[in-house]
Amino acid sequence: MIYRPVTPSDLERLRELLVADPASPLTARQFQIRFDNGECRPEWSWIAEEPGEAPAAAAIWWGTPRDVLPATLDGLFATAQAGSAPAADAEDSARLAAGLLAAAHDAYAAAGLKHPPDFHMFLPPDWRDRPEVIKAANWRLNAARRAGLTEMLERLRYEWTPAARVPQSAGRLTFRPEADDDVFVDLFDRTLSGTLDVTSRKEAEASGARAQAVSDVMFYRERMNGQRSWWRVAETSSGDLAGFGIPSRNTAVPVVGYLGVLPEHRGHGYVDEILAEVTRVLVAEAGATTIHADTDLENRPMAAAFDRAGYRIAGRRLVLSAARTTFLPSGSARSGTRSCRRRR
Repeated sequence: MIYRPVTPSDLERLRELLVADPASPLTARQFQIRFDNGECRPEWSWIAEEPGEAPAAAAIWWGTPRDVLPATLDGLFATAQAGSAPAADAEDSARLAAGLLAAAHDAYAAAGLKHPPDFHMFLPPDWRDRPEVIKAANWRLNAARRAGLTEMLERLRYEWTPAARVPQSAGRLTFRPEADDDVFVDLFDRTLSGTLDVTSRKEAEASGARAQAVSDVMFYRERMNGQRSWWRVAETSSGDLAGFGIPSRNTAVPVVGYLGVLPEHRGHGYVDEILAEVTRVLVAEAGATTIHADTDLENRPMAAAFDRAGYRIAGRRLVLSAARTTFLPSGSARSGTRSCRRRR
């Protein structure tokens, strides 16, 4: 079996593998759109094939148009789709896809990528109650684990639309723009203490809270498509900083990029006011008619805040990551952990 990135002449054969699947929303049309705008590229799209035969499996990685190397694995496909195939075909699909992922991981490591890209699986909200989705997801999960993506995080995908109306603030906090990035670095740093966000907590443990705070600010400023002028700090009536919100957008829709309440101000319901302000900014300044937001399954206070603000669960995101802090070729020693951020 040959594992390789595609060439432009392979694209039509690749698209034939991107069939409707209950565990993957990536379609041939969506792939083409992302390919045209630079989010998917030939060197980030791999196939498994026997010489002279049609591709048997495909893996599609995603990144922003500014990225040199891919950020996440967005789709995994095999000719024997496990949604309707018998168990033997599901095992074949998992084994074939795992080999494809391992080969690509080694190539990305050689190119300088420090961490294997996380695999993001977008599933329906009720996926555990749907046998066809479970079957289609399981061989992908199996393949990802065999390729070293052994850590799994489940996130709730929320969506706001105008039918819910813009949530109203209680008026206890005032909001203002803040042009100084160092202020946001300090707010990110302080918010990390006691956070229930698994991703933020693990990344801070791996790199240190201050370094992670700097990385967060640079991520939202340099890699996301939202305007820096949308960022807000929240102050109490006495002028104390209570938290902050970062309205943003990805290449598709406006998003709740990040929001946080400082530890000394938690327990007062300020999260509702910050979320209301983030929503208001996205509607007023980004013209949002749809807003996406993710939160970890275990972060129940944040999920409850989304519920109160009229956001509704539209799906679930499974994130498979490698349990290591550095990206080494397959067979090398591994340690530490790596999680994902809310990127899309």
